[in-house]
Amino acid sequence: MLRHVAAGIDGSPESLAAAHWAARDALRRGAALRLVHAWEWHPRPAASVPMGMSERDWAGRNLVRASSGVRAAHPGLSIIEEPVQGSPVTALLAAAERAELLVVGSRGLSGVAGFLVGSVSQRVVARSTRPVVLVRAGESSADEHFSAPGGVSPDEIPDTPYRDIVLGLDTSRPCDELIEFAFESARLRGASLRVLHAFTALPAHVAADRLAPQPGPGLLAEQEHAVVATLRPWCEKFPGVAVTETVVEGRAADELVRAASGAALAVVGRRTRESRLGTHIGSVAHAVLHHAECPVAVVPHA
Repeated sequence: MLRHVAAGIDGSPESLAAAHWAARDALRRGAALRLVHAWEWHPRPAASVPMGMSERDWAGRNLVRASSGVRAAHPGLSIIEEPVQGSPVTALLAAAERAELLVVGSRGLSGVAGFLVGSVSQRVVARSTRPVVLVRAGESSADEHFSAPGGVSPDEIPDTPYRDIVLGLDTSRPCDELIEFAFESARLRGASLRVLHAFTALPAHVAADRLAPQPGPGLLAEQEHAVVATLRPWCEKFPGVAVTETVVEGRAADELVRAASGAALAVVGRRTRESRLGTHIGSVAHAVLHHAECPVAVVPHA
């Protein structure tokens, strides 16, 4: 099967931003780009479909528009256009299964609220068995790089360094798929990897009752040692990736959102488990998706 990165298209500004982000990632990987547009037949087409045009024709037009824009920006990229009749969630999940990763757009409610709750993107994130990257409208290649001198666009200076990749790490449940994705993302860009582990210490009287480590410098040193030990084999596997470890006491979601400010990409995990309410994203990933300022990769793991 042809190696490729998939992107979901629906004609919205955020899906076009996702297509261009996916194109840049495909080029970094030496892979093709597959643009997927799902459409469903309705007796009365949605308001977004122009008068006198069918959903199928509208999907085709959106695909051509997205594909043309990406080809103009990246002439050497191999692009596959795939219109699919059916549910967008089902179509995107199927596309993700065949791809190295899936990239989708997500609507921002505001600068604080972040990604739209209940969107197709979030349902795909909650159920996909492959990594999914969410991208906001307006995201461009310039946002992935540090500022170039003199206001010159990073596109005009190929060696402009990438911003850091940020990985949220839980040392109590380290996951190979998550860590490898973050290291590989940094390697492909020649970027530094910032690994953040946040922990919450139990109050002293509670820790004593549960025979848990007492809060203080000793507990911090123990957490730092666990991070270094977890990352050691990956640093050996990816010797060219510069890694910075940060261990802080606090809420993981808050600390990750703060660390993601100014990053090229934030990488978080999602445990692939079922509950009585079905699949879910997890509280930390959910918070980062809603509030991080940069694209967010959600990597499923056992």
